Amino acid sequence: MSAFSQRLARAIRHLRTSPADGRRAFPQETLAEIARAIGAGEQTHRGELRLIVEASMPMAAIWADVSNRQRALALFAEHGVWDTEDNCGVLIYVNLAERAVDIVADRNVGRRIDAATWQAVCTTMTDGFARGQFHDSTIAAVAEVNALLRQHFPAAGARTNELPDSPLML
Repeated sequence: MSAFSQRLARAIRHLRTSPADGRRAFPQETLAEIARAIGAGEQTHRGELRLIVEASMPMAAIWADVSNRQRALALFAEHGVWDTEDNCGVLIYVNLAERAVDIVADRNVGRRIDAATWQAVCTTMTDGFARGQFHDSTIAAVAEVNALLRQHFPAAGARTNELPDSPLML
């Protein structure tokens, strides 16, 4: 398959994935439970977890051949996940059109938790997504991330919440 054909197939996949697909995969009840899981977890560690779900990337990004990882890095910067006091921000980025998940961790977290560990968390989600289990696999992944952050960055008293706990649907 030529590079153009691959890009065209990818564009069609993104065009066919609508915000309504995102709402079906992540209904309000699921989003509320995810927010509660993030908030509860953040009380046990110094990290800040942000979940961003994108039904489909903008067409300009598709035609520019932006990878899922590149998109996650851009959103990590755009939404200030890097800008936490302890440099302990973690973004879980979900691309529904591609059923892909990427985790971007701030530098302090990246020094202690390796890429293979993050990949295992991503696999928890993508395996669940393949079975249509968006709710359960996302909650499980949030629990895994919270456990990792609790292990490496345990809470040290009262702290402010630096990032919203509610998932962001794009």
